[in-house]
Amino acid sequence: MRINLPQTIENLLSLLHSAGFEAYCVGGAVRDSIMGVAPGDWDITTSALPEETREVFKDYKTIDTGIKHGTLTVIIDHTPFEITTFRIDGDYEDNRHPQNVEFTRNLEEDLARRDFTINALAYNHMHGLVDLFGGQEHVYNSIIKTVGDPDKRFQEDGLRIMRALRFASVLGFTIEEETADAIHRNKYLLKNISAERIAVELTKLVCGKNVFNILMEYPDVLSVFIPEIEPAINFTQYGKKHAYNVWEHICHTVDTIPQDKILRLTMLLHDLGKVPTHKLNDKGDSTFKNHAMVGGEIAKEILTRLKFDKKTINRVSFLVSYHDFEPVESKIELKRHLKTKTPEDIRTLLTIKKSDRGALSESYRDISEQTAKNLQWLKEIEDNNECCTIKDLDITGNVLLNAGFSGKKIGEALEKALDAVIEEKAPNKKADLLTYLL
Repeated sequence: MRINLPQTIENLLSLLHSAGFEAYCVGGAVRDSIMGVAPGDWDITTSALPEETREVFKDYKTIDTGIKHGTLTVIIDHTPFEITTFRIDGDYEDNRHPQNVEFTRNLEEDLARRDFTINALAYNHMHGLVDLFGGQEHVYNSIIKTVGDPDKRFQEDGLRIMRALRFASVLGFTIEEETADAIHRNKYLLKNISAERIAVELTKLVCGKNVFNILMEYPDVLSVFIPEIEPAINFTQYGKKHAYNVWEHICHTVDTIPQDKILRLTMLLHDLGKVPTHKLNDKGDSTFKNHAMVGGEIAKEILTRLKFDKKTINRVSFLVSYHDFEPVESKIELKRHLKTKTPEDIRTLLTIKKSDRGALSESYRDISEQTAKNLQWLKEIEDNNECCTIKDLDITGNVLLNAGFSGKKIGEALEKALDAVIEEKAPNKKADLLTYLL
């Protein structure tokens, strides 16, 4: 097969070939090209040693990105390209990084050290596709399989476990049986991986198109770094509104909400407050009083532990805390919510509720009509700049101060005025509000 290479990549390969070295595009770019997906970036591997690569590109700016591991970055037209020498990895004593690397002139030795067959593909126009481990067939058949012994691959680098799950989710692939068994066997290795790296892979995983199958098949793996998941697995929800156990419900909601980082993380964590708040009522039905607020605290603790950024932590924990928001029955009721929430909050919570309700029993799922009404009211409120917050009032604290109010009475009066406007007991006009308050 022939892969269309960007002209710059062809030039880089040509310069290395002209200097007497082997050079290939390798890894994800080759895989994506076979799949008909435009690669995001291109990696090059070569038989040239780092100092030889530097000499080949002496007329260009180069950066010693990871020179001890054989990687040199060449800058062309302000764009960086990584070129790495064929290598053999030494022992992985920390289950993450090789203690040392040995450079080689043999492409096969380099490809044999890679994680998955779909990433152990090399290509140049001269030799075509180099596929020593069946990677092309696995791409065509949507299979994730390690290069060689899966236990060895994962024990070398525990992060490969999360990479396998992420690739399967994002690409829509299935993990081959022996590789899958090794993932379950070696899941404990994830304890040795930094929280930051786990967070990156988890985010990509939950945003994948095959996320449902991965979450359903590997909750034990996720529980290694999110132990709060484990109690939810197989936790029965009793009552006619429930169609699934807690974890199954979570998996369905993640799958049906848009592929957005915040939304997907919210749904992954939204019902982890159910187990600690579960009780049975006198009918034998499950109740989960205050589980959303409890879940919000759990979500905050999990995301903080995984070292997510503060913006993500705060947004997801807020959405989990209020995910039980239901479409309201009147415009006035919606305005009451807008006292403490933004229009964007309401829209997001309605999106969350659609997925949440969609994973209940069939008779409880459809809230499209109520949601449409809420969105229509929200649009009217925004279009007409209708008063929903104290800052929207036609009076201020200073006006009330001049009218004889003082101390905490000012705040109480502003709240009373806002309620009056929202409930249509008084128009949002200074004179009318003062009359109402006095």
